[in-house]
Amino acid sequence: MSYKKIEGVLPCADGRFAIVVSRFNSFICERLLEGALDVLKREGQVQEENITVVHVPGAIEIPLVCEKLAKSGSYDAVITCGCVIRGSTYHFEVVANECSKGITHVSLSTGVPVTNGVLTTDTLEQAVQRAGSKMGNKGAEAAGAALELVNVIRQI
Repeated sequence: MSYKKIEGVLPCADGRFAIVVSRFNSFICERLLEGALDVLKREGQVQEENITVVHVPGAIEIPLVCEKLAKSGSYDAVITCGCVIRGSTYHFEVVANECSKGITHVSLSTGVPVTNGVLTTDTLEQAVQRAGSKMGNKGAEAAGAALELVNVIRQI
């Protein structure tokens, strides 16, 4: 039996990417952005003129801007970078859940891959670890996923 195998590969030099990055917890988010840009340029071989970075106030604003970018027809994928750190109120759950659901909704409703590089951590230390320390860089991982998804979708 023979079957067709579809798998995401790198690079994606002709891809057009947008990165939506939160200014809230900017110390962490800028490190996520750096990781995403590095992967797009180094592994994806994406030229800077094919990358757009959009800054938004916080994580809750990310899905709306992702939707506008995805619907514009100008991008093959949208990458998100943000950070929500648990506090002493229910606000953490609301922001984390709604941001994640919004990102998924945009991807499914538009057909444009939107990758989730929004950290949801209990502590600042956990966020630092996931923004380029012990646990890698989740912005870089989100960019890598975007590169692969663009190539998978092109093969379908």
